Amino acid sequence: MDNSRRDFIKKATATGAAIMAAPVLSGSQKKQAAKKAPEAVAPFKLKYAPSIGMFREHAGTDIIDNIKFCHDMGFRAMFDNGLMSRPVADQELLTGELRRLGMDFGPFVLYADFGVTSFVLNKPEIRQMLIGKMKEGVEVSKRTGARFALVVPGRYDERLHRDFQTANVIDNLRYCCDIVEPAGLTIVLEPLNVLHDHPGLFLTGIPQAFAICRAVNRKSCKIINDIYHQQITEGNIIPNIEAAWDEIGAFHCGDNPGRNEPGTGEINYKNVFKYIHSRNYDGVICMEHGIREKTREGEARVIQAYRDCDNF
Repeated sequence: MDNSRRDFIKKATATGAAIMAAPVLSGSQKKQAAKKAPEAVAPFKLKYAPSIGMFREHAGTDIIDNIKFCHDMGFRAMFDNGLMSRPVADQELLTGELRRLGMDFGPFVLYADFGVTSFVLNKPEIRQMLIGKMKEGVEVSKRTGARFALVVPGRYDERLHRDFQTANVIDNLRYCCDIVEPAGLTIVLEPLNVLHDHPGLFLTGIPQAFAICRAVNRKSCKIINDIYHQQITEGNIIPNIEAAWDEIGAFHCGDNPGRNEPGTGEINYKNVFKYIHSRNYDGVICMEHGIREKTREGEARVIQAYRDCDNF
């Protein structure tokens, strides 16, 4: 354990910002623990996944240091939206360290072009572009072992009826599944809010995404439920999770307003996480949000916020 992570653990224990499950050690026990380098705290009940660099005030920018720090804090998953754009060596380094520590990996972004119409169109050139993107994602998956890839179906077309667009999205997704499914890669579709962050996008809600996944009818096409976006779009968070459960492959989280850590907004994340846990969910919940206070103390409060929400 490097000095930065050891300093955080000592500080967090002293201030009450670290984990309630952290053991209290006597002097002789501390010496023995230092030799064995045990885990700093107990794992969370759910696989909350920080992004690489989320805790840079404690772990710096090094990939391995980030992963080790998060593991020490009890996290058992990570996510990296930009995995595909990283050098191959970094892709392998990142996922290799996760495997070594027994940590899971959240969906990487495979396709998310917010500026163009794509999936909603029935055009051969669009289909070939999408197939090419899927093949790129499969190569990343083979190299890293990543099993989930995030897809945003792009903008809607103001000149085409929405029902025709929906049919085109379904057809294009089936072509994509033909590429990713044999490789063991699953597409997760992300509905995004158009009221605040992404006006003009086609896929906005969980019921809409659920209907599309049912129509595609492939095991390699699921939903990533971003709770922040869905609180803005439709609310009714837990009932919609329940109704769409069979088609949900992963989660993103962040509070609203502000899109920061749980406890900074209006969402009762403790109840949301309790429900997800009650369904024996073993997947990843990506912490796709900011930090309200971008300081060492602010980072410690993020970790404590997840401990509070995980205490059910």
